[in-house]
Amino acid sequence: MSMMSEFKKFAMRGNVVDLAVGVIIGAAFSKIVDSVVNDLIMPLVGRVIGKLDFSNFFLVLSEPPAGVPHTLDALKKAGVPVFAYGNFLTVLVNFLILAFIIFMMVRAINRLREQEPQPETPAATPEDIVLLREIRDSLKR
Repeated sequence: MSMMSEFKKFAMRGNVVDLAVGVIIGAAFSKIVDSVVNDLIMPLVGRVIGKLDFSNFFLVLSEPPAGVPHTLDALKKAGVPVFAYGNFLTVLVNFLILAFIIFMMVRAINRLREQEPQPETPAATPEDIVLLREIRDSLKR
C-alpha cells in the first residue's frame, strides 16, 4: 500500500473528519466568546473596578521614546517592551468562559446518555425450567 493511499485512508476515517469539524466549529465559537468577553463582560468588570478598558492595563519596562503616546498599541509599535497584564486577564476570562461552556455541554450530553434506555438483559431462566429442558433433550436422544 502506497503512502498516499495510507494517508487517504487515515484522513477519511470518521474520527479525523469529526476532529476537523470540531476544530473549525471551535475556532468560530472562540470568536463568539472573544466578543462576549471583550464587548460585554470586560467593560462591566472594568466599570465595577473603576477602569473602562482592561487592554490598557500594562507596565512599561523601559523608557519610551519622546512623543510616543502612553497607550499599549503605540508603545508596542514603537518597540517598547511592555508587561501587558490586561491582555492576559482578558484571555484568561475568555478561557474560563469557554471552559465553563464546554463543561456545561459535556454535562448535558452525559445526562442525555444516562436517560437513554439501556438494552435489557434477559431474565435468568429458573432452575426448574432448565432441568425440565435437560430432561426433555435427553429423552429425545
